[in-house]
Amino acid sequence: MYKVGVTGGIGSGKSVVCRMLRDRGAEVYNSDLRAKELMASNEDIRHELTERFGAEVFAGGELNRAYLSHRVFGCREELEALNAIVHPRVLNDFEQWAEQQESEYVVIESAILFESGIDKIVDAVVAVMAPEDLRIERTVERDGLSREQVEERMRNQLTDDERCNRSKYAIVNIDLDDLEEDVEQLHRRLSYDARHQKS
Repeated sequence: MYKVGVTGGIGSGKSVVCRMLRDRGAEVYNSDLRAKELMASNEDIRHELTERFGAEVFAGGELNRAYLSHRVFGCREELEALNAIVHPRVLNDFEQWAEQQESEYVVIESAILFESGIDKIVDAVVAVMAPEDLRIERTVERDGLSREQVEERMRNQLTDDERCNRSKYAIVNIDLDDLEEDVEQLHRRLSYDARHQKS
């Protein structure tokens, strides 16, 4: 199975690109959403999170996301500990999921694709980019955050240049009509790559 990673900074529109690829027949795995599901349901993950972060992480039996976010936000050591517990399970879950799909290629969407090592298990990476001001505007509108909060999150992410330099394909998301055309071309390239990958 040909595997494609799609990544981009906050407000870049990677989810829009993934939706357009899904509309063209690709199966899409949302790693951020799946990580949350696994943290809530996988007994091994629940045990390790409780051991590392305390019983409060599952207050009332449910994953206490606010508490966990507070613990890891701005603390590299805590974030790395969380990632070491969750990321290997997500990678394994994606690999198992990908083997069950029948589309020409599969897509894994991740905001932290390079940071989590997903780039090591995919055949190609697509970086979704947009001007910084537009990304801030989109995120403020979508998430109800302040401009300062969005800028803070952006400072903790890779830059567009860093992502682009490490990706096989890059796509710029400014205008929706242009994006449709660009995603159509991207889909054709990925389909070609999938058909001609070395066995």
